[in-house]
Amino acid sequence: MNQQLHQAWMSKRESARVAIESTRPEKETVFAAVQTAMEKANWRDYIIPNADISLKPNLGWDKLIPGAISAPWVVEAVILTIRDYVGKIFVVESDQVVCNADHAVRLTGIYDICQRYNIPWVNMSRGEFTEYKLKDRLVLHHVKIPKILSETELITLPLMKTHNKTTITGAIKNQWGCLQELRHNFHPVLPQALVDVSWFTQPRFAIMDATIGLEGNGPKSGTPKEMNLVLASGNLVGIDAIAARIMGFKPDEIEHLVLCAKNGFGSLSPEVVGAKVSEVKTQFAPAEHNLVSITEILFRNSSFARLVFHTPLFKIMTWTTRRYYDLWDILVGRKTRKEIRKSGYFIQFLKPN
Repeated sequence: MNQQLHQAWMSKRESARVAIESTRPEKETVFAAVQTAMEKANWRDYIIPNADISLKPNLGWDKLIPGAISAPWVVEAVILTIRDYVGKIFVVESDQVVCNADHAVRLTGIYDICQRYNIPWVNMSRGEFTEYKLKDRLVLHHVKIPKILSETELITLPLMKTHNKTTITGAIKNQWGCLQELRHNFHPVLPQALVDVSWFTQPRFAIMDATIGLEGNGPKSGTPKEMNLVLASGNLVGIDAIAARIMGFKPDEIEHLVLCAKNGFGSLSPEVVGAKVSEVKTQFAPAEHNLVSITEILFRNSSFARLVFHTPLFKIMTWTTRRYYDLWDILVGRKTRKEIRKSGYFIQFLKPN
């Protein structure tokens, strides 16, 4: 089924335009920018009328760092834009080994949005999975994918941020959270694994929240950067390629984007409508490997890899990693939040929307 679906969508993705809309830190203006970007990107061409939809925000962190985790305004705007066209809507995310998605969705205020519109929140780590055993995939030959993703059409809601393993995280990388928690075991073959995850999940459309981006040591411990942008496209590689250019990176040097383009998930040079890249381009500080990432790389490349990642010792490593981020939040995260509170976007985290 995925192969037939993939073939059907290949040409559509490659020719899909990317819309860029500028906005301001006001709820109504963000709503208008999301709707306009989606219309310019012809979102209905990629969604079957009355289809049930899974909206996948980025909730891979349960510390309040805008730009690192999704915020409610863009999510709500997407819901309002699609709800009269589609069937049932779900908001979905998975746990990470150091992050509880149930905590994150409440921290961001997105759970309140779900309650307001009677939209089910689904922690995919706690639900049913569909098992796949396929020899023809690049690296994911035996995986379990949340069952809800085979029963709905996926709209992905990534953020504009840096990543210490993939340069950027966007519409392609956002599906990484659709694997089970032990997805970190595929880090050594991450670009190839992202091709396979895209194949299994077949995202239909992407809306990127770039109101506040994240530069520096993403995807968690970076620095928020106000960008005042919203991007939308059915071209999954294209929206990431344009985001990369806006961030000051070269998309043809980002391995997973090149691989995904070669495997039918979009083009690196899409048509752009709305704001011009040259007008909004800046330079994001790139992500460097923090202590957690450096430690993982060292163990992955050592003779202790199996002992560390495939035995109960991993629970100790997970506990230590969590304490590292807790300490980072005390020493750095609090100051980061204090600074970003000056942004008008921060109000959406402080009171009912």
